[in-house]
Amino acid sequence: MRLALAYQPPYDWDAMSGFLAARAVVGMETVVDGVYSRSIGLRGVHGTVSVWAGAGDALDVELDFAEPAAVPEIVLRLRRQFDLDADLALMQRHLAHDPLLARLIAERPGLRVPGAWDGLELAFRAVLGQQITVVAAIRLAGKLLAHHGAPLRSTVPGVTHVFPEAQVLATADLAALGMPKSRGRTLSGVAQALLEDPLLFEPNREGGIARLLALHGIGEWTAQYIALRQLRDMDGFPHGDVGLLRALEELEGTRPTARALADRAEAWRPFRGYAAQVLWTSLSRAD
Repeated sequence: MRLALAYQPPYDWDAMSGFLAARAVVGMETVVDGVYSRSIGLRGVHGTVSVWAGAGDALDVELDFAEPAAVPEIVLRLRRQFDLDADLALMQRHLAHDPLLARLIAERPGLRVPGAWDGLELAFRAVLGQQITVVAAIRLAGKLLAHHGAPLRSTVPGVTHVFPEAQVLATADLAALGMPKSRGRTLSGVAQALLEDPLLFEPNREGGIARLLALHGIGEWTAQYIALRQLRDMDGFPHGDVGLLRALEELEGTRPTARALADRAEAWRPFRGYAAQVLWTSLSRAD
């Protein structure tokens, strides 16, 4: 099935696809020639989706999924994942009061905040990434997928498995994948929490960050990261993030303290998350 997902321009597909390519989990995602493809699962049905920059102000989508009734939910998830409904003009006007952000936004006016296909998957990515590099976290995610993911017969080269469901992850020995036992317990606990509260990762639900912080092993950085990418809270701000501190150091010549960054970010409310994405993207370009 072919779909077109419209957006209000501008849209920086190069930045979006670059972000996804750098974090693609082997067996679940690929980015080839500007086309992002991945496996998807909804209520026990599995399939694939491919997304690329289309003609005009839309992303083109190729969907291979056996349940037509699920298409509206799939479209909603994709619109969140690719941040297609963002009010860029509103956020950019507000953040442009900071001269540094004004310059960075002018350089990449179509920058969006990447979301997530699935809340459990995003939470696992965030926990796996605690205190290790992005590359190491993606490698761990690939091992998790290979050991516990559902095999998929797919026409998309390189897409072979679907991310495991909460029932599987809640009881799996995740520490055996090569991570600290405490982190494995955190991951299993997150999966169990989702089984007990199916709306745990529901976007725009009141009290979302507080529910995340109540989970074992979920601290402020992780909760804010999940809030930004999954709960779609554009004020979600990973406090003390090393990447943000490094970006400001490279851009302004002085590395701020975590406290100084938090103080400066108060002026960015209620769009601190978009400001963070602008800074992260400037760092990736510098690399």
